[in-house]
Amino acid sequence: MIYLDYAAAHPLTPEALAAYAEAAALPGNPSSVHAAGQAARERLEEGRARVAAALGVDPRAIVANGGGTEGDNHVLLGVAQAWRERHGRPGHLVTTPTEHSAVLAPARFLAAQGWAVTFLTPDAGGHYDPAELAEVLRDDTALVSIHHANNEVGTVQDTATLAAVAAERGVPYHTDAVQAPGVLPLDLTGWGVTFATFSAHKWGGPRGVGFLYVRRGTELPPVTLGGGQEGGLRPGTGNTAGVYAAGVALTAAEAAREQTFTHLTRLRARFLAGVSGIPGLRLNHPADGSPKVASLTVPGADGEALLMNLDLLGVCASAGSACSAGTMQPSHVLTALGLSEADARASVRFSFGAATTEAEVDAAAAALVQAAEFSRM
Repeated sequence: MIYLDYAAAHPLTPEALAAYAEAAALPGNPSSVHAAGQAARERLEEGRARVAAALGVDPRAIVANGGGTEGDNHVLLGVAQAWRERHGRPGHLVTTPTEHSAVLAPARFLAAQGWAVTFLTPDAGGHYDPAELAEVLRDDTALVSIHHANNEVGTVQDTATLAAVAAERGVPYHTDAVQAPGVLPLDLTGWGVTFATFSAHKWGGPRGVGFLYVRRGTELPPVTLGGGQEGGLRPGTGNTAGVYAAGVALTAAEAAREQTFTHLTRLRARFLAGVSGIPGLRLNHPADGSPKVASLTVPGADGEALLMNLDLLGVCASAGSACSAGTMQPSHVLTALGLSEADARASVRFSFGAATTEAEVDAAAAALVQAAEFSRM
């Protein structure tokens, strides 16, 4: 099997697995005051400290949670709650049509509750113009939420400039940065963002573990109620093993980031050269995007058949976001970038990791050439 779906999930690294097993063997609840509980607390806090160090922020600004979806929902719904409590009415949200569903779904929920929601217009490569953002900001804008690196086509936004535009108007800025760690440079402080969300399974940590960066001094109420864990922002028993393993994995991923970026850049170029002979093949990812992602359209192909044929040939790829898999709907990201529904359905995403080899890329390219021939309608 050739696994080329790293944008959906990075396989658990051996280091993370060992760290998880070590911490999972501890019997205590990290909120307990006895020795067993404090031993668990030490491992959880070490994991948090590792994540904070890799992201260059204060550990107190890192909230451990269940993943990027939870973090995105917490920011949008929490900010909305705080705004309504303060102003007594719905406000205005700015986001984009190419966000992950973890942002789009709460945005639509807020729209149904009376919020005004503005969607910025992407260029052909999925980039957003700071000038347009400045134009759409209003006195009642409560939040701007724009991803840093797109999960389907790899577009990387100028987050620092976009966040600065929002800051000029005093508007909090959230970025879904799930796809960045271990591949792209991260500078949360330099970017000036208020919130950022992360998922451990994107960098080789466990599934079901994530982190929300909340800039110190920022108002954000919890959206679930219970105990006082995570500074009162995310109640519930701490995931000692998951947080510790995630921290170990992120430390390693960030240490190798520059090497990984160079490796992925070579792999993607090699892969694209191998599939360049497919008639009519079109690239959906921008050249300056994350080298982790290659998004391709095979005009006239049946997308479901394309993926099934690739699977039969031993290659794991995807049609886009894993969170929308099985819906039989065309990618909302690709249609927002101007593709027809037919072309969006005829598209496939390959995503590479540090462990991907040239031999795997060559075999996958040959498989796509064969699958494309089999899958044309």
